[in-house]
Amino acid sequence: MTSFLKAKGNRERLIAYAQIVLGCIIGGAAYPLFLVPNNIAPGGLTGIATILNYLWGWPVGVTSMVLNLPLFLIGWKAMGRVFVFRSLIATLLFSAFIDLFQVPPLTDDILLGTVYGALALGLGLGLIMRGGATTGGSDMVARMVHKRFPIVTVGAFLFAIDCAVILCAAFTMSARAALYALICIFVTAKAVDLVLAGMGSAKACFIITKKSDAVSGRIMRELDRGATLIPALGAFSGESRMVIISVVTRAEVLPLKRIVREEDEKSFVFITDTHETLGEGFESLGGE
Repeated sequence: MTSFLKAKGNRERLIAYAQIVLGCIIGGAAYPLFLVPNNIAPGGLTGIATILNYLWGWPVGVTSMVLNLPLFLIGWKAMGRVFVFRSLIATLLFSAFIDLFQVPPLTDDILLGTVYGALALGLGLGLIMRGGATTGGSDMVARMVHKRFPIVTVGAFLFAIDCAVILCAAFTMSARAALYALICIFVTAKAVDLVLAGMGSAKACFIITKKSDAVSGRIMRELDRGATLIPALGAFSGESRMVIISVVTRAEVLPLKRIVREEDEKSFVFITDTHETLGEGFESLGGE
């Protein structure tokens, strides 16, 4: 049993580091391919490095690394060794890949550069976060500030940094570049959320019916999906009913509705997207 758990832990660590490396490659490539050529400073310390590159030609990767390292030293003890170690590796790789990718930009259209650069950056950052790391020492400082002053949330602190970077971009580059940087930050955040939470490929179905046994039985037999029964009381009618909760794939929604319709046409059903579905029949719940 111990050897099995050890092997499983090693596999999960390997997957985590693979995600970090892949995320660094994709996110790092976003800068020379889309962002830097179009003077887009997407917030954070890397955004500051992009501004310095615009002003004095300093390499974005090296500058970002120099800005981040002191913050990692500050946050080493406060944030836990595993998280900081992985984040340090991610920051070094991310910064290195930005400068190592000596490739011509894919577009000189600022809107295309903003959107596709933000998507690539968000995909890369999302993979890095899935691997249990971050690429910005500013994240650790934000967590430390929140720990010391709980009224200041991590999100608010990082948002303030992004706003400061955008203001700098407005004064040093142009107001137009700053406006596109806002779009970049928004799209990047959405892409990160998509990677972290998934695309909502599963559906959570809530079924209120008088024939809960028949409906749940058919769901388990015909769809091979689990079902949970929760007793409920109608506020208007005062009648006791069972609520069936079952999580299915998109393709299984129509067969499920057919089952409910055939068993009880007067059932009440509502179906919602799930951002992430973990457990038997779906993605593994494993993780460090």
